[in-house]
Amino acid sequence: MQRIQKTLEDANIKLSSVISNIVGMSGRTILDAIVEGQDDPEQLAKLAHGRIEATYSELTEALRGRVSAHHRFMLQLHLKQVDTLDAAVSEVDRRVGEQLAPFREAAERLDEIPGISPTSAAVIVSEIGTDMTRFPTAGHLVSWAGLCPRMDESAGKRRNNRIRKGAPWLKTVLVQCALSAARTKDSYYRAQYHRLRARRGAKKAAIAVAASLLTAIYHMLRDGTVFQDLGPRHFDQRDEAKIVRRLRKRLVDLGYRVDLQKAAA
Repeated sequence: MQRIQKTLEDANIKLSSVISNIVGMSGRTILDAIVEGQDDPEQLAKLAHGRIEATYSELTEALRGRVSAHHRFMLQLHLKQVDTLDAAVSEVDRRVGEQLAPFREAAERLDEIPGISPTSAAVIVSEIGTDMTRFPTAGHLVSWAGLCPRMDESAGKRRNNRIRKGAPWLKTVLVQCALSAARTKDSYYRAQYHRLRARRGAKKAAIAVAASLLTAIYHMLRDGTVFQDLGPRHFDQRDEAKIVRRLRKRLVDLGYRVDLQKAAA
């Protein structure tokens, strides 16, 4: 991608400034036309898909350059490399799909969890399998994955609270899923992430959400159940009395007299 962009910039063509993905549908059509010898910016601009944000005049100006035979040769070479890599990725995806066939049902169930994509579900299943009898509890699985703090205490004081080493591929995927789940509206994981981030920071909040995801995965695979989101108000409902006391105390400290009465449902 960078080599294609560098070749275009050397020819004074600013395609990346008007098209986000220069090897996407519109970008690839334009690049193929340039390789075939088309150098009229107006004709090239007409090849772009109508749904791109750039206007026709912006496309025309971005495609106004000085394309030489050498530039066409280099673009053709780079595009062939892109096609070869795309074919290799497709072959790997096909092979993964074949190997995943016995576990496809389990992977599809995990795909229902916020933040987990089909690819992430395939990685998780391939890392932990579907037989959860190897782990006595969800905590054992979380510990094996390296998503819990290490036990490093002396004289009752914790010296180190860094997470322990675990399965590197699994941990990486779960943290990515946790960050994605934190952006899912009206979900328990979004509420958990923002609740912890305020006190512990973004990184530790992401680790905690990743551990929660793996805990849910453990029970789903062990019991054969489907995912049920606890909802964004789970923590408020669980800690209702504590929240009421904290807010009442805050108002009293500010000089207000508070008489609490629960509203009718």
